[in-house]
Amino acid sequence: MPPFRIAAILIGRNEGTRLISALAAIPPQVDPVIYVDSGSTDGSVAAARAAGAQIVALDMSRPFTAARARNEGFAALSADPPDFIQFIDGDCALAPGWIDVATRFLQSNPKAAVACGRRRERFPDASIWNRLCDDEWNTPIGRALACGGDALVRSSAFSKAGGYNPHLIAGEEPELCVRLRAAGWEIWRLDAEMTLHDAAMTRFGQWWKRMRRAGHAFAEGAALHGSPPERHFVAETRRAVLWGGVLPAAALVGAFVTPWTLLLLLALPLQALRLARRLGLLRAVFLTVGKIPEAMGVAEYLLRRLTGRRSGLIEYK
Repeated sequence: MPPFRIAAILIGRNEGTRLISALAAIPPQVDPVIYVDSGSTDGSVAAARAAGAQIVALDMSRPFTAARARNEGFAALSADPPDFIQFIDGDCALAPGWIDVATRFLQSNPKAAVACGRRRERFPDASIWNRLCDDEWNTPIGRALACGGDALVRSSAFSKAGGYNPHLIAGEEPELCVRLRAAGWEIWRLDAEMTLHDAAMTRFGQWWKRMRRAGHAFAEGAALHGSPPERHFVAETRRAVLWGGVLPAAALVGAFVTPWTLLLLLALPLQALRLARRLGLLRAVFLTVGKIPEAMGVAEYLLRRLTGRRSGLIEYK
């Protein structure tokens, strides 16, 4: 049997040294490497070309999404598609040995469409926000509902599913996994180091925007696949609306009638204390506070849907 062929699709814009690190970490058995650039002005294209990558330059006159960038990278492989594709975000770098571990797993598990592993923050102690990201990436091992932007994907499954939904500004990976699982495929998270990620979040405002984007993704995902049996992102949307929207609004509006309604806000620290037993105090506090920007993201999606306006990117970097 001939060896399995593996390609990499790396997307980025103005990633600078992070892109160089990402390209250098791709092992030699991965070929070709496709770099999809979305209008960089920092020399990223030249750096990727010097590293031996094939370049796909996105038409930036059309609305950008990461999903569209990955799809166009895959289209560049359509003449001779590989067996597996390693998707990588431009702010990430593969861990040594990951490709071998993930490839062996997909070879041994023909029902598996996606293998992902442990993504870690490169600088978790640089800020609270980076540390929160590192905790967020620490998800359970085994059969999973979704992957993130870094994953080894079976090319045939990706093609039959139609790739990523290019209109989604966030949450495109879980949405693809919904369709893959509906087609009978499995998604697996392996107990192996996969990538180092550089969130580069140093300000509260960056974290706030990131949570707002998550709320938008929850609402849009629920609109697409919220019906039974999947109920995709329905619970996440409901929690954002209740804790981040209804509860604070009821407390503040009710205060015009009686100040006692402000006591409703005590439910937020009580919820954080309840979650802290399982998640730790830091993560519990910001998970609870984060429901407010998540609710804003839900409202933003619903407003744009009602007015027929296309959603724009919510970028935190």
